[in-house]
Amino acid sequence: MIFKLLKMLLFRSRQKQPQVEAKNQANVSSSDTISPLLKSKLAVLKERMGTSSDFIIREISDTSSGPYPFAISYIDGLIDQGLLADLMESLTSDFGNSFQGDVDPAIWFKDKLPVGNLNVVSSEKQMVNSILEGRVLVMIHGVQEAYAVSILGGQRRGVEEPTSQTVVRGPKEGFTEDISTNTAMLRRRIRSADLSFESRIVGKYTQTKISVAYIKGIANPDVVKEVLSRIDMIQTDSILESGYIEEFIQDGVRSTFPTIYNTERPDTVAGGLLEGLVAILVDGTPFTLIAPVTFFRFIVSSEDYYQRYDLATFLRIIRFVSFFVALLLPSIYIATTTFHQEMLPTTLLIALAAQRESTPLPALLEALVMEITFEVIREAGVRMPRAIGPAISIVGALVLGQAAVQAGIVSAAMVIVVSFTAISNFVLPAINMAAAVRLLRFILMFLAGTMGLFGILAGLIPILAHLASLQSFGVPYLMPLAPFNKNNMKDVIYRAPWWKMKTRPVMIGDNNEVRQSANHNSFSEQATDHNKDPMR
Repeated sequence: MIFKLLKMLLFRSRQKQPQVEAKNQANVSSSDTISPLLKSKLAVLKERMGTSSDFIIREISDTSSGPYPFAISYIDGLIDQGLLADLMESLTSDFGNSFQGDVDPAIWFKDKLPVGNLNVVSSEKQMVNSILEGRVLVMIHGVQEAYAVSILGGQRRGVEEPTSQTVVRGPKEGFTEDISTNTAMLRRRIRSADLSFESRIVGKYTQTKISVAYIKGIANPDVVKEVLSRIDMIQTDSILESGYIEEFIQDGVRSTFPTIYNTERPDTVAGGLLEGLVAILVDGTPFTLIAPVTFFRFIVSSEDYYQRYDLATFLRIIRFVSFFVALLLPSIYIATTTFHQEMLPTTLLIALAAQRESTPLPALLEALVMEITFEVIREAGVRMPRAIGPAISIVGALVLGQAAVQAGIVSAAMVIVVSFTAISNFVLPAINMAAAVRLLRFILMFLAGTMGLFGILAGLIPILAHLASLQSFGVPYLMPLAPFNKNNMKDVIYRAPWWKMKTRPVMIGDNNEVRQSANHNSFSEQATDHNKDPMR
């Protein structure tokens, strides 16, 4: 009997729980609405913002105007003080005679505020967020809403030349840390109403603004939805750089190879958007993410599209050769000098044997010492002050290399191999792809030092299989080679002339493949066809 009574009580409590939760939610939503009393609004802001020294509240009232005082609130350092002075002058002009008669104070204030930068705020949460975003909040006594005016200012870095991706020929401006400036730079390059930006706020404490850019009719809608859904799933305290977003949404989390491209060049982002890609702009960083991407995009530079097609093709071949040199040269040297001396010409073999005669370390340890030494010098050059960083790296490499050869610790041939490998690694335009090559190089060196060329082959086969299985938002990583697509081969190793690339690279489910007239041809070919015309 007691058990039945307890069961009935438990059942009734479970029935009442949803009603109580719904009632609590209703109370929370109703309590979040703005009070028409000015004192209540200011009390909410003071409670939410605390006693921070940069949080400013200016209360304006005039006894001759009647019971219509107002107040503004903002964060010092995030707004333009000159525009704030103009705004205050506009609001306080003719203040004493403003509310005579039946004039609605809300209508009068709206007329005084700049319409283009005005947002109506209807909840307490929006009030706080507007201030944190760098807006000026205008609160009026007797009006059950507030007005957020955007007069952003403060110290910001201007538009400068990109430092990580430089070109000889091409635009010299790069993204900044201000997301509104970055979106405007894209708008200047793509003057189309189809260019769309969808914004998200990510980060519990940082409240970082993120904009996803794409071109309607060109980008795949499924890819856009997938990018937005992955961003919406992020639950974290902070987003301080686009690298946070990249790790949260990328495919192949445990892969060494990057599946999202990052750049600080607006022209590169604009070119990707025109090919159907999606760009992710993060406030607070100049680096923008581009997805989906393939392996070959990390070898291509934006300058390839500004040079002649034959020169661009030659430079791409140089980069592909440099990629394999940076990945395999130390391993091949270790394997041939340790296990496969018969593969070397006799003269070269004698020269190498004479150099290694006084070297105490085996080839594998010798290469590891030199590679680690160079990585230390490279990292020191990056972290040192800009004025002395290059000098330290160059002097350190020359002095240590020469001293190591004279001391007999390493051979001169090994210094040449490691130096040429490092230079080849710097040829790659994408830093994250160059970092992936650096990590894989050490693995192949260990395999070469233990099993020779068979070890290198045993390492390359899993790497190739991994690349073939990798995807970026549904796009195969080795496309257009695997799967093979003939139309896309015009812009991989060989860069065809612009008048030959009549279609965009085919991704998955592209809507608009044609990007220029199929009847257009080069002037030289038109002249040739005209000379061959027998009816001329």
